[in-house]
Amino acid sequence: MSGRNSKLIYTTDPAEARRLRESGEMPEGTDVPAGKQTIRISLDRKRRRGKTVTVASGFELTPATLENLAKELKKRCGAGGKAAGGEIEIQGDHVESIRETLRSKGFRVA
Repeated sequence: MSGRNSKLIYTTDPAEARRLRESGEMPEGTDVPAGKQTIRISLDRKRRRGKTVTVASGFELTPATLENLAKELKKRCGAGGKAAGGEIEIQGDHVESIRETLRSKGFRVA
């Protein structure tokens, strides 16, 4: 952004953020290399009305990349889930298979 007249923009409205990106006023984020990210994997029973959910958090990826990774993990685990806010939720107890997959991709797993 150096060399241009740039302003810091903050918005919590996803539609406004999308409009700013498409108009070129707000740059797309970039992915941090996998080796520089430490991912925490935990089981959570507080979400989904007491059902077990495996949560992998700490990702510093663009939403599209995070969604693709979530799709791959869901396919590997044979379960549903979602990706949002820098974390991936997979339904059920899949800590070991998610840990293996992320390590094979170069992520540091805590």
